[in-house]
Amino acid sequence: MEAIELPADANPLTPANLFNVLTRAVSQHQQQVQTGAQQLQRWESERGYYCMLQNVFIDKSLPLEIRYLAVIQLKNGIDKYWRKLALNAIRKEDKALIRSQLLESGVTEPDQRLALQNALVISKVVRYDYPIEWPDVISSLITLLRKSSQEPGVNPLYLPRSLLILLHIIKDLTKIRLQKSRANFQSVAPEMLNTIGQIYVGKVQGWKAFLEGGGEDEGGAIDNIEQSLLAIRVIRRLLVAGYEFPNRGKDVQEFWTILRTHFAYFLSIIMQEPQMLADEVQSLVENHLMQIAKLHLDMARGNTTAFALLPDSVVLLRAYWGLVSNFGETFGSKTAVTSSRRSTNSGRGDGEDAPILERLCLKGLLLLRACVKMVFYPVQSIKHRRDEEKDEQRRAKELLKTQLLTDDFVREIMEAVVTRFFVFREKDLQEWQDEPEEWEKSEEGEGDAWEYAVRPCCEKLFLELVINHKDLLIPPLLNVFATVSSPEVENILFKDSVYTAIGLSAAAIHERLDFDAFLTSTLVAEVQRKHPGYNVLRRRIAVLISQWVTVKIASSNRAVVYQIFQHILDKDDPLNDLVVRVTAGKRFKNVIDDWDFEVDLFVPYLPGILGRVMALIEEVEMVETKMALLNVVSVIVGRLEHHVTPYVQQIISMLPPLWAQAGEEHLLKQSILTIFIKLAESMGAESRRFHSVVLPLIKMTLEPNSPMQVYLLDDTLDLWESILKQTPSPAPADLLSLAPYVFPIFETGTMNLRKALGIVESYVLLAPTEMLNDQMRGAMLVSFASILGTLKPEANGIVAHVVEIVIRAADSLGGEHAVEIVGSGLVESGFLTTLRQGLHGSWEAHQTTGPKKKRTPIDGVVETDYFNVLARLALTNTRIFVTALQAVETSLGQVFGETMEWLLTEWFSHFGNMGHPVQRKVNCMALTKLLETNQKWIMSKLQDLMTVWTDVLTELVDDEGADCLVWSSEQRAHHGDSETPEDVRRRELAVTDVIRNVNVRDFVKHHLQKAIVDCGGQEVFQRDWLVNIDRDVVSDFGKLGII
Repeated sequence: MEAIELPADANPLTPANLFNVLTRAVSQHQQQVQTGAQQLQRWESERGYYCMLQNVFIDKSLPLEIRYLAVIQLKNGIDKYWRKLALNAIRKEDKALIRSQLLESGVTEPDQRLALQNALVISKVVRYDYPIEWPDVISSLITLLRKSSQEPGVNPLYLPRSLLILLHIIKDLTKIRLQKSRANFQSVAPEMLNTIGQIYVGKVQGWKAFLEGGGEDEGGAIDNIEQSLLAIRVIRRLLVAGYEFPNRGKDVQEFWTILRTHFAYFLSIIMQEPQMLADEVQSLVENHLMQIAKLHLDMARGNTTAFALLPDSVVLLRAYWGLVSNFGETFGSKTAVTSSRRSTNSGRGDGEDAPILERLCLKGLLLLRACVKMVFYPVQSIKHRRDEEKDEQRRAKELLKTQLLTDDFVREIMEAVVTRFFVFREKDLQEWQDEPEEWEKSEEGEGDAWEYAVRPCCEKLFLELVINHKDLLIPPLLNVFATVSSPEVENILFKDSVYTAIGLSAAAIHERLDFDAFLTSTLVAEVQRKHPGYNVLRRRIAVLISQWVTVKIASSNRAVVYQIFQHILDKDDPLNDLVVRVTAGKRFKNVIDDWDFEVDLFVPYLPGILGRVMALIEEVEMVETKMALLNVVSVIVGRLEHHVTPYVQQIISMLPPLWAQAGEEHLLKQSILTIFIKLAESMGAESRRFHSVVLPLIKMTLEPNSPMQVYLLDDTLDLWESILKQTPSPAPADLLSLAPYVFPIFETGTMNLRKALGIVESYVLLAPTEMLNDQMRGAMLVSFASILGTLKPEANGIVAHVVEIVIRAADSLGGEHAVEIVGSGLVESGFLTTLRQGLHGSWEAHQTTGPKKKRTPIDGVVETDYFNVLARLALTNTRIFVTALQAVETSLGQVFGETMEWLLTEWFSHFGNMGHPVQRKVNCMALTKLLETNQKWIMSKLQDLMTVWTDVLTELVDDEGADCLVWSSEQRAHHGDSETPEDVRRRELAVTDVIRNVNVRDFVKHHLQKAIVDCGGQEVFQRDWLVNIDRDVVSDFGKLGII
């Protein structure tokens, strides 16, 4: 029988009801689980809910799964509602009750899973409440620890559970950045270290005595080793985060020495041959070693100065290097050819799955790298440092530089790295053969991959040493290189390791190595060798060239480079296995994306290389590999521009099947869209050839409720915009059919709004007739009205600019009648109303001053855009401008004449804030044209008009009367093949613009003379209007020679 969900008032929060709901929530029936979860969510804001959850957890008579769900709900509730300012925050009384039961319930919990969750609950509460609301939590835990370790008969759970709680408390406290909280934590750190340190040492001595002397209490020894491991996990974090200057604390120094001794002892135990310990115990001892190694590394990274100054740190680093050096003796393979016998070591062996010695060696290498960085790349801090701190840092740096990084030691590191750790292991070669794509991906790992594997870490260490010890390391490196850089030397793995070093150090050694000579004399020959194992060298050559091409390869040798890549991308050559070809394909991106790339040199090799890369894309299976190779194709297309046109069909034919295969792999689809974008940009008008392929993909993403919008909308809009820009007029029908899909994007208010506005603008430029038909015009203006005034200035400017284009297009296509329709549309859509309200708000704000001055509702840049729209409408047709504004004012119940008074006041006031000459000319001409109305509201602004005329004519008109914004025949001419079809449309639009064709001086003169005539002649004009204007204004205007 299914559970019946009751309304909240019929299912009040009581202990019995809570138990029943928790029971449903952990049942095997999905409906009951869903019902229970919903009820628990409704109770989250109920008073006492979290106290009841804690009571359920504490009650050990209840089933484990119910208690587990209760503590999980409690933990999640603390995240959401423990803060004082949180909505529905937990009451202070409930918090106090919860805190009072946390420790006792935690230290007596027998189930490990529940104990862990309760420890997490405590740590979250401590992070919020320590030390203000819960000042004694840490001291209480310390008391419990002392009691459990010193008094007989105490509950045996007290010690491990207290340590577990402290571990998670310290984890959370170390995340706090507030200085006061950190100081509180650091003030109790010494007491914690003293107590937990004693526990740790005592437990180690206990299980150490058992291992060395034997005994019957094997269970007790296991408990001791588990508890000492838990203790060292706590201590590790305590030493790093609990002390600002760990090297100054005597207790830290003493414990540091103890741990170094223990490290050596633990290592001797686990290195015994044959293994003497049971697997469980061996694993626990190994974990002790890793915790101590993590402590060393955390200290070196978090406080390198303290690490260097702690006792015998240089000795410790040398000991780590001894481990590394010994490990290197057996690291590399002896042959480049894999045997038929499968490796017994499955998996890559990196990270936590690697053997303990390898993991310790990795920590040692990371330690050395941290010290190298401290010496050569010290962290710069804005924090004030006392003289003692500066002196410590100087001493630490000097200590590492003189006692650790000696010339002999640095040479030893380089020699070991190059001759041992750059050499592939047998299991690497086996994985190369068994899982080529996985292996290649791991070898090309980027980001922080070097932190988790020995070879990448060695590469980082080697590079930093070479850069900072050029004179010391480059000569011996080049000497070794000279011994192997000959086709006759067939030690493939050693040669590969040396070439690795030469590639990594390219930027440091390019002035001392003639790579061009090496390329032509050696690499060309080696890449053609067909002996077994030379696939390793072919892969390395691809990597090596990609590293040097951006540093130093002569233009005359670029053809050689292309020939090499063309050769190793050839699938028919058996030595070009999948790893070789994938590496070459990926690395070719560096070759072609180089600053010195020359198209003409590459074109002869384009068909072979491009064809083989595309065939490789179809061959590989991993999505990441396909994406990386698609990116290479994208770069090739982008660099070759129109030269790629003959091969476009070959590229395009591959993409739709790849899209279909991608399924839910949206990152792969993004890569495909990126190639289409590059193709459109490279092909220009010829991109029409693949409209039939790409437009359905665009439509698929834009369909309402399409799940692909979440992942692909951004790239789809980029492609759509690129297609529009590259499509010549007239617009094809299938492209026009997509136009309605752009307007719903406005409603989402996403980051893609800017792109959507650009697409609308491109459509208006491409197909003005179609975009101005009744259906499209109405949808467009309504969409614009819905977002006007809500956008950032840049996006708002695009809206205004598109409306200007619409007005001009209407005038060009249908004259006065078409402009009238657009004017009505601006009114009916609410666009002009929103614009008017914004301008009125600015005018009102500008009438206020002092402390009560209002803030303008629109930005100054937006106000300019608003006036530009009005100016375009007025300049196109004054009557329609007046009619449209009258309609707006009527709908608002306002008097038109009064509106024009404040509107013109604001317009003239804002004119000085218009910085662009084109904007100033448009607005000047529009205001001038309003004289055609012969209305008082414009004639009374004659002084403001004369001020504007004087400013604009002085700025734009030269001594010979020429307007600098009027284009000459040369400026109107076509600007060459670099223009896209949209560039042509924009130029043609500008050519027909009145701004580029009418001299503003002649325009002002004509309309002023006409206004004089319309008002009754010169005498009436002088008597009624000119007499009211400031003489200086009239004088300045008169100097222009217009009247």
